Amino acid sequence: MQTPPDLQELVNRIRTRDYTIGIMGLGYVGLPLAMISLDAGFKVIGFDIDASRVALLNRGETGIDHLPGAAIKVAVDSKRFRATSDFADLSEPDAILIAVPTPLTRNREPNLSFVENSARAIAERLRPGQLVVLESTTWPGTTREVVQPLLEATNLSLGKDFFLAYSPERVDPGNDVHTTATVAKVIGADDPSSLQVAKELYDQIIVQTVPVASTATAEAVKLTENIFRSVNIALVNELKVIFDRMGIDVWEVIEAAKTKPFGYMAFYPGPGLGGHCIPIDPFYLTWKAREYEVTTRFIELAGEINTNMPHYVVDRLVEALDRRAGRGLSGSRILVIGMSYKKNVGDTRESPSLKLIDIMERRGAVVDYHDPYVPEIPGTREYATLAGRPSVDICASSLASYDAVVISTDHDAIDWQNITKHAKLVLDTRNACARSQSRTDNVVKA
Repeated sequence: MQTPPDLQELVNRIRTRDYTIGIMGLGYVGLPLAMISLDAGFKVIGFDIDASRVALLNRGETGIDHLPGAAIKVAVDSKRFRATSDFADLSEPDAILIAVPTPLTRNREPNLSFVENSARAIAERLRPGQLVVLESTTWPGTTREVVQPLLEATNLSLGKDFFLAYSPERVDPGNDVHTTATVAKVIGADDPSSLQVAKELYDQIIVQTVPVASTATAEAVKLTENIFRSVNIALVNELKVIFDRMGIDVWEVIEAAKTKPFGYMAFYPGPGLGGHCIPIDPFYLTWKAREYEVTTRFIELAGEINTNMPHYVVDRLVEALDRRAGRGLSGSRILVIGMSYKKNVGDTRESPSLKLIDIMERRGAVVDYHDPYVPEIPGTREYATLAGRPSVDICASSLASYDAVVISTDHDAIDWQNITKHAKLVLDTRNACARSQSRTDNVVKA
């Protein structure tokens, strides 16, 4: 019979760095987490089902433009980091942090298959003293109702033999000010021992930890943060449509409104929502709320408004082509600027640019794109036919050859003045041209 772990001994091992961290999922969340764990002096084993990503990391490369590979290479060379697809190695780490995707099904319901498969893989090798932390965004109750039973099926006792917590990721790709290590970390557990061990670990790698009453509370914190953003972005997107009808520039309205030092926070409209968080996470709560016979009208309305924005942008493009060039969208050559969902990174997850291209091509347009951060469109389930399409170079003659240029992502590296100087028509969804003081007589805001 195995002896339950001694809590103080575990705490001492964490503090002295005689402790190995395993991270499941080495993408935009897991890889920064691995890097700050290495910076804090821990040994790290990364787990990923993508063999090509594992090979890349073991060569000392990250494959993510805003995460330089130098630190990973040093850690690989010093044997402090390795990546693997062999889940048999899950028995080695003292803590296993789960940072895998939590997408939606085609019916917009939670798809927890990655979380469930991770928990099953851990359960097969779970040993006394291990800490398991779920970081993937999910509905309140997932850790307790889904992960915990899978781990307890091993006949090990929660809070005595092993420890379980939830700590939501707070990653903003490309943000050099608020990094993974410098943003406070919320931690929730359903027993005191699990909370103690998890907090002790994160205290070593994160600037501040914020313990809360339970795993469900911590899961709700993450959803609240993202629903707040979704609702407020939907509000300004709706105001954009209303103010445009009135001949009012919503961007000027926002800039003036944010001079008020209290009671207002600036959010900005755009061509739609991108990234993993805002387009997906709110629907995890709306799904769970049905179990309690609660309707989430406000959240669902925000989702409806934001989801419709690419269609609004294309409608504005059709109107602008008709009025300015006397032609329809079908047969027109369109250039989309920006494929990533946000500026200055190459992250295309849920990018509205994909939807824009799909809508325009279904209506007969011929569409190219330019993005210095995305050399070609990666494969996606929903837009499989766009996979592999390359970014085109732009110059004066190429810009002039398009019937319209649609600005979807406002990368700082783009010369907006050059675009407005040579393009026949520019549809600007980000206010990039006005901010760069470019020519505006051929610019239509959308």
